[in-house]
Amino acid sequence: MNLEFNRNTDINKQLLYELKDRLKTIYQGGGEKAAAKQKEKGKLLARERISYLIDNNSDWLEIGALTAEGMYREHGGCPSGGVITGIGYVAGRQCVIVANDATVKAGAWFPLTAKKNLRVQEIAMENRLPIIYLVDSAGVFLPLQDEIFPDKEHFGRIFRNNALMSSEGIVQIAAIMGSCVAGGAYLPIMSDEAMIVDGTGSVFLAGSYLVKSAIGEDVDNETLGGATTHCEISGVTDYKYPNDEACLDAIRNIMSKLGAPQNAGFDRIASALPVKNAEDIYGVLPDNREKPYDMLEIIHCLVDKSEFDEYKQLYGQSIICGLGRIDGWAVGIIANQRKVIKSKKGEMQFGGVIYSDSADKAARFIMNCNQKKIPLVFLQDVTGFMVGSRSEQGGIIKDGAKMVNAVANSVVPKFTIVIGNSYGAGNYAMCGKAYDPRLIFAWPSAKIAVMGGSQAAKTLLQIQESTLKARGETITPEKEAELLKEITDKYNRQTTPYYAAARLWVDGIIDPLDTRKVISMGIQAANQSPLTKRFNVGVIQT
Repeated sequence: MNLEFNRNTDINKQLLYELKDRLKTIYQGGGEKAAAKQKEKGKLLARERISYLIDNNSDWLEIGALTAEGMYREHGGCPSGGVITGIGYVAGRQCVIVANDATVKAGAWFPLTAKKNLRVQEIAMENRLPIIYLVDSAGVFLPLQDEIFPDKEHFGRIFRNNALMSSEGIVQIAAIMGSCVAGGAYLPIMSDEAMIVDGTGSVFLAGSYLVKSAIGEDVDNETLGGATTHCEISGVTDYKYPNDEACLDAIRNIMSKLGAPQNAGFDRIASALPVKNAEDIYGVLPDNREKPYDMLEIIHCLVDKSEFDEYKQLYGQSIICGLGRIDGWAVGIIANQRKVIKSKKGEMQFGGVIYSDSADKAARFIMNCNQKKIPLVFLQDVTGFMVGSRSEQGGIIKDGAKMVNAVANSVVPKFTIVIGNSYGAGNYAMCGKAYDPRLIFAWPSAKIAVMGGSQAAKTLLQIQESTLKARGETITPEKEAELLKEITDKYNRQTTPYYAAARLWVDGIIDPLDTRKVISMGIQAANQSPLTKRFNVGVIQT
């Protein structure tokens, strides 16, 4: 191995170590003291509930582990958004699981808690996956109620989704394993089946203190909304269990009796590992985002037997398109080629830039995959579309629009992995979050922004300099350097994958070696939702 390969490996493994270190802290939730209080009540912690519920030695794909990372500091933070979500297997059936973490502000709902819940409900609805709610929440975090309560994508949308899923036959099971207060009381009761843990579970529209202040009635919470009240008197809940374990066992029993899902018919054969060593990814991926590399080497580390049938290999070479298999599933891969290429016309094409011919090729390939019912995988390392007079005269806007149109109207499931740069309109054309990928994950090496840091910093500096000059202020070289550093540092913080994951622009950050698992589980989920629409790109200029 050469020195550059070894240096790349060291840098990428350092990034991976940082990811694991951050996740280790996040997995502690609200900390040891808060966990001890839950244990004193005889309750399992949220992650323990999930671990107990899912099948032994089965895969678990967490969604949004880094939600709210570094945010809400003035309120003490909100690790994972106070709720743990993901895709797992219960009694052999793939499903979505949502578990409130009562160690984080008693499971209160922050704005990003609602956004995260809506995201996993979206995953359940798109893929027709059963969804299991392990409810243990004090309700809306009141200091931020104006950011979570009334808008379309706020708290109430969750109950609207409950109703829609129920009408569409998507199974919802809710276990009340702690507090379930106010508006949050609707979530479990709007599910198909609601169970409650005796002694720790409670559900009511208003707790005892609010009842006292509102109507003057003295009543304790257990009488007001405990397991006995709702299983024997009100009939609000369907089953009562003595502890968390018994409740979770009952959920497994219900899941074991569900009818088989419909099949979308995506092709799968026996899985095979890549021939190329998957860990070579660490050495191939450069130690910074400006350096070129051959994306085909990454693809060969991901696909079964390292076999990849490239489409239009000698045309539009700044985008790689082709067919392969991942964990047995047939996939169409669209990836940005990062090495510098000399076209047949003698022109140099720079890595990560989308040119007219590349956009045209990708659009045609997407159409073909829709025709053949083959899921799409986008591997992003894109700096944007090519600019300049030659590109404009060559119709880059038209060809770019053609590709964006094909991505937007694609009906086969799409999966996006942000490997490196994800800038500007390139993010859109390569199926960024706005284009409804079924799952979108980033590697620790990812960068997501309108444009690269150095370009953005220089642009913003010019704007600031113009403003200062308009005030009659003189810009010294020292002041210019200070401003440039300040802008660059801020911009670079906002382009990290952690910044994106905290805001759910991506579903999470993963070890590159987990990419095959993410895509395979995603396609398995998508295969449970038959395609009901035909691919139609609408109006496209040719």
